[in-house]
Amino acid sequence: MDGILFSAFVSSLAISVALIPVLTRWAGPLGLLDVPGERKVHAVPIVRVGGIAFATGAIVSVLIFAPIHRGVLAYLIGAVVILFFGVWDDHSHLNFKSKFLAQLAGVLIVVEFGGVRLGNIPFLMPLPWTQWLIAPLTVLILLGVTNAINLADGLDGLAGGLSLLSFAGIAYLAYLSGDPIVLILAFSVLGSVLGFLRFNTYPAQIFMGDAGSQFLGFSLGVSAVVLTDPARAPYSPVLALLIIGLPVLDTLLVMGQRLLEGRSPFMPDQNHVHHKLLSVGFFHHEAVILIYLLQTALIALAYVMRWQSDVNVFSVYLLVATGVVVFSFLAGQGWIHWSRSSRAHSVSLELAHRIRRSRLLTDLPVQILGIEVLLFLAVGAFVPNRVPRDFGFLAALLFGLLLAGFLLFRRAMAFLVRLSLYVGGTCLVYLSDQNAPGPGLHLHGAMNLFFGVMAALVVIAVQMNRERTFQITPLDYLIVLIAMVVPSLPQLQLGEISIGALVLKSIVLFFAFELLLNRLSHRVNHLGIAVLWTLLILGFRAWKL
Repeated sequence: MDGILFSAFVSSLAISVALIPVLTRWAGPLGLLDVPGERKVHAVPIVRVGGIAFATGAIVSVLIFAPIHRGVLAYLIGAVVILFFGVWDDHSHLNFKSKFLAQLAGVLIVVEFGGVRLGNIPFLMPLPWTQWLIAPLTVLILLGVTNAINLADGLDGLAGGLSLLSFAGIAYLAYLSGDPIVLILAFSVLGSVLGFLRFNTYPAQIFMGDAGSQFLGFSLGVSAVVLTDPARAPYSPVLALLIIGLPVLDTLLVMGQRLLEGRSPFMPDQNHVHHKLLSVGFFHHEAVILIYLLQTALIALAYVMRWQSDVNVFSVYLLVATGVVVFSFLAGQGWIHWSRSSRAHSVSLELAHRIRRSRLLTDLPVQILGIEVLLFLAVGAFVPNRVPRDFGFLAALLFGLLLAGFLLFRRAMAFLVRLSLYVGGTCLVYLSDQNAPGPGLHLHGAMNLFFGVMAALVVIAVQMNRERTFQITPLDYLIVLIAMVVPSLPQLQLGEISIGALVLKSIVLFFAFELLLNRLSHRVNHLGIAVLWTLLILGFRAWKL
């Protein structure tokens, strides 16, 4: 199961990242462009094909790695239906009735054919008449969550980041309860969405479109319902309110305000929480980060209260909801405004500017980081005691793609090198931790020291970035947040591997890759040759066995 989860994550990430540039090229001819408008925050047309990319990555990974039975098959069919009509909506702007009927079709497939239903209705005794309400209530919940994520897709990286956090929470709770189906689904979506967010964080190069947001909402709803089924885990169904958290609350709040004002609850406006944060003076990326933090707090509450009663969980959710409602009201009335004081010139700032102007401290850390990364790629393939065949197949596939880029598709080289670095680097970290040879304790200590030095160099290089070619984005803050939280989670092991250590090392490596690709873009071929060598050795060692 451990290898399956890792393979599902990496495969979905690779498929998502690989499809994005291909789909981007065809977005214009296919009519999948998001044109600026009154309610849009972007000023130029942006392609909206990200949802097709990450949904395909997740669906393919589930199809390959999950045991196919009635429930999984129903989810896959329902997800394809949601995705198909979402793409149609992105192209032709379907009216609300058509969108609703398409969502209803996908939801009915998982409820009726797949048997995905609430185990019980919170706050009601399990009486015979209440059983008749379970199926309609499940349909209503899945439709509500599908549309909640769709409505939350208002800022760059917002819906994707919220979904990433929610699926991370679902994955951890499924891990604690030993639910393999939900784990594989969550890991597949996590990988694909992470690959998409690389292009969607502020300022976005690509949007997910209604196809992506509806797919995420549908998948979140199904995962939450299955996770809280008493037959699978002793979690309260109300726990899903905290896991999915803010999007549901935001949707209820906005629709309630529209009804109070005598308008249709489906009429678009600018009353969402992210709009309120922008209106009080926060910048785009600041609003996204604040919402990430609130969603993280809700998921943390879900973990802390996972054994609590329905009443206790719902009371906590109401308390959080009250705070959000009060903020939205005060912001809507113009009673809250975030004022920014001008930065005073100081000795410390002048010293920082002088340090950044010094070539020794701005260029040297990047050069050393480049040497360390090249050393990791050159030697890392020999560290694992063995390389499984599935990793060898993946390495061979990436080797072929990258070699084709060198020989035939030079304009795609930067993308192919980045893809190979991300996937190949993650595989190296996983294999090195999983099956280190002989004196494993000493090797792990050396690897930890190696990555500690790499992390220090990354921090110094970012702080001393004179040209500011590498900018910290909301996705970076989200990744750092994950790196801070995951190691502190108890009972989190992938076989004999600490998932916390795996996540930390992978994140440090990703930041190092991005720094080098931005600061040393003229040497991308050197990185490409190094990762070609790594992939060749991994593939050879796997098939030699």
